[in-house]
Amino acid sequence: MSIIAANLQAVEATIEAAVQAAGRQRSDVQLLAVSKTFPAEAVLEAMAAGQGAFGENYLQEALEKIAHVARAQPDAKVEWHFIGPIQSNKTRPIASSFDWVHTVERLKIAQRLSEQRPPELGPLNICLQVNISGEASKSGASEAELPELARAVAQLPNLRLRGLMAIPERATDGEQQRAAFARLRKLSDALRADGLALDTLSMGMSGDMDAAIAEGATIVRIGSAIFGARHYD
Repeated sequence: MSIIAANLQAVEATIEAAVQAAGRQRSDVQLLAVSKTFPAEAVLEAMAAGQGAFGENYLQEALEKIAHVARAQPDAKVEWHFIGPIQSNKTRPIASSFDWVHTVERLKIAQRLSEQRPPELGPLNICLQVNISGEASKSGASEAELPELARAVAQLPNLRLRGLMAIPERATDGEQQRAAFARLRKLSDALRADGLALDTLSMGMSGDMDAAIAEGATIVRIGSAIFGARHYD
């Protein structure tokens, strides 16, 4: 068994334990393998171990990886999620190459994605990024901006507003972690009560997935626990 396959088994066991502790079903939580900075061969190795959904932050790297994987496994079903910052001049390739985008924080970006989504691909799944901890260094809409933004994005053609995403302020205490995720869940509940058909909470990474799952995460974004430590140039 490869190292990546063994790591995936360990992450799967962690998710299974967390959903059981939360009284949820394993099918409630999707594992998104965050493959940014890792080569296409690592994605193919994870695919061979049964992983089918991958998250990418850096557009050019992602496009090259998507093309490589498509050449190597042309019949494979792979779900690509864009989880990085979005510049206005990069929306066209994002709209045409990904199945999900987790990091929409402005209506202008959503409008461009809607306009540039090839109709034959079907609606692009969208999560709105929320700056849940109010950090100046973090991207995301504020809690006050969220309701108006969500209602506007939900009306756009070629998009399907699925839910919310957040990267809370780093915390090692489990209660602090849960408090931030609980705030995002309550925001989602309020939007659903307002008539929006949301079904997704993208929250939780390698260091806080237990807390996220306890508070209702439906997608956990796991990178280093699967692929190992990242080495940036």
